[in-house]
Amino acid sequence: MTQSIVTDPIVLTGADLSIADVESVARGGATAVLDEHARARMQEARDVIETLVAEGAVVYGVTTGFGDLASTFIPPEDTRRLQENLLMSHAAGVGPAFPREVVRAMLLLRANTLALGHSGCRPLLVDRLCAFLQHGIHPVVPEQGSVGASGDLAPLAHLALPIIGRGEVEVDGRVMPAREALAAAGLEPLILEAKEGLALLNGTQMMSALGALLAADAERLIRTASVVAAMSVEALLGTDVAFAAAYQLARPHPGQVAVAAELRHVLRGSSIQESHHGHAHKVQDPYSLRCVPQVHGAVRDALGYLRGVLDIELNSATDNPLVFPGGGVAEADTVATGGGRVISGGNFHGEPIALALDFAKLALAELGSMSERRTALLVDPRLNGGLPPFLSTGSGVESGMMIYQYTAAALASENKVLAHPASADSIPTSANQEDHVSMGSISARHARVVLGHVEQILGIELLCAAQALELRLATPEYAGATPGAGVAEALARTRARVAHLDADRPPGPDLAAAADLVRTGALADLAIGRG
Repeated sequence: MTQSIVTDPIVLTGADLSIADVESVARGGATAVLDEHARARMQEARDVIETLVAEGAVVYGVTTGFGDLASTFIPPEDTRRLQENLLMSHAAGVGPAFPREVVRAMLLLRANTLALGHSGCRPLLVDRLCAFLQHGIHPVVPEQGSVGASGDLAPLAHLALPIIGRGEVEVDGRVMPAREALAAAGLEPLILEAKEGLALLNGTQMMSALGALLAADAERLIRTASVVAAMSVEALLGTDVAFAAAYQLARPHPGQVAVAAELRHVLRGSSIQESHHGHAHKVQDPYSLRCVPQVHGAVRDALGYLRGVLDIELNSATDNPLVFPGGGVAEADTVATGGGRVISGGNFHGEPIALALDFAKLALAELGSMSERRTALLVDPRLNGGLPPFLSTGSGVESGMMIYQYTAAALASENKVLAHPASADSIPTSANQEDHVSMGSISARHARVVLGHVEQILGIELLCAAQALELRLATPEYAGATPGAGVAEALARTRARVAHLDADRPPGPDLAAAADLVRTGALADLAIGRG
C-alpha cells in the first residue's frame, strides 16, 4: 500500500505515536519534530549521564564495554571513540536492503523512543533523525542480522551510521555515501558522546516498524477478504443464513461477529440470496463458505492482538540502561547520582513483538489457506454448481482459470512453512551473555512475506469469483438476478482493471492487477457498514 499525502509534521512526545502516524511518515512523506516538553525531558536524562561520566562511575554502556565486555572500564578520554566503534562494529547486517518505507518507519520509531527521555542522549540525536526524514536521507539497512534480543542491533547500527557520516544512504532513488548526502543537505556528521551509540542501537525498532506497516496493511486485507468471500458465496450459490446476527451472537467472539456483519452488509439486497430463503437449498455449504465468520473472525482477533502490542511498543523505552532523572527509583541494583538513577535491564528483548508477529503470520496464512479452498470450489465443475470447468468459455481447447488455483495452492503451501514460529528458536549470542533471544526480526520478515502471498491469493480468488459470478448471471435460471450491493460494486471495480476472460490469454497482468486491487485496499471500504 502506498500513499502520497503529506501531512503536518508528527510531533514526537514518546507517548502517543500511532500506527497511522507510522504509515503517514513511511508511505505518505510526512515528517516529524521533537516536542518541546520531550526535549526538556531528554536534557534532564542527559545531565544524569554527564554527571556519571564526570564522577567516574561504572555504568554499563556509559563507561564500560558492551555485552560480554560489560566489565571492561572505559576512561572518559575514550568515550567518543567507543561510541563510534560501537556503530561500526555492529553494522554487520547482510542480505537485501529494506525498502524505503521500512527505513522511514525505523527512523521515526527510533526518534520516538529516544523522545521518552530515558535513553540519556542529547535531543540533537532526535533532531538529526527527523532531519533525515525531512531531507529524504534513507540509510541503507540490510534485512538480515538481528536476533531480536539486545534489540535489532545490526539493522539499527546501519540506520545510525549515517549520523556520524559513515555507511550508505538512498536519496531520490540513488545510493550514495552518507557523508555526500549530509553535505548536500547542509548537515555535518555528529560526534557521539557517552551512551549515545548504545542509545541508537538498543531497541525493537526494526521488528516494530515491519509490524506497524503489516498491521496497517492487514486491516485493509481482512476487510477486503470479507468482500471477496461474499463474491464467492454469490457465485457458488452459497447462503447467507449462516451469517445471521442471532447465530453469530450465540458465540460472540468480536472478530466473528464483525466479519459476519460485513458479509451481511456486502450481500445486502441480493436477489440471489433471497432465492435461497424459504426454498429448497442444500442444507449446508462447504466450510470455506459457511465458516467465513469463524475463520476470518479469528484472523481479525489475532491481528487485533498484534495491534494492541504495537500500540504499547511504539511508545516504550527499549534502550539499556535506562535513565530516571530525579530519582524515584529505590532498587539496589542501580547507579545513583545527584540527578537521578540508571537501571540496567532487558527492555530491549523482542519477545512481546516476536510472539505477536508469529501469531499474526499464522493467522494470515490461514486467511490465505481458506481463500485458496474457495478458489478450488469456483473452478471445479463438480462443486461450482454447474459452471464450466475452470470457468472457461471453451473448455478443452482452453484451460481457463485452471492454473490460477495452482498458483494459489503454491503460495498457500509456502505460507505453511513460513508460519513456523521463529520465536520458538533461540541461539545464544555474545559469549552466552545473551543466552535467550527472540528471533523477532525473523518473525517480522516472514510475516511480511506471508502478507504478500495472501494478497495475491485473495487476488486470484477475486478474479475467479468475478468470472464465476458473471457466468452465473448469464445462465437462464439467474438471468436478471442482482447480486448484493457490495458484491455488484466489487465486480464493477474489478472489471475496471481486469476484463472478463473470454478466451485464454497470458494471466500475468491480470494476476498483478488483482493483487494490486487487494494490496491497495481498493475494495475494503465496501465492507464498512452495518450488517
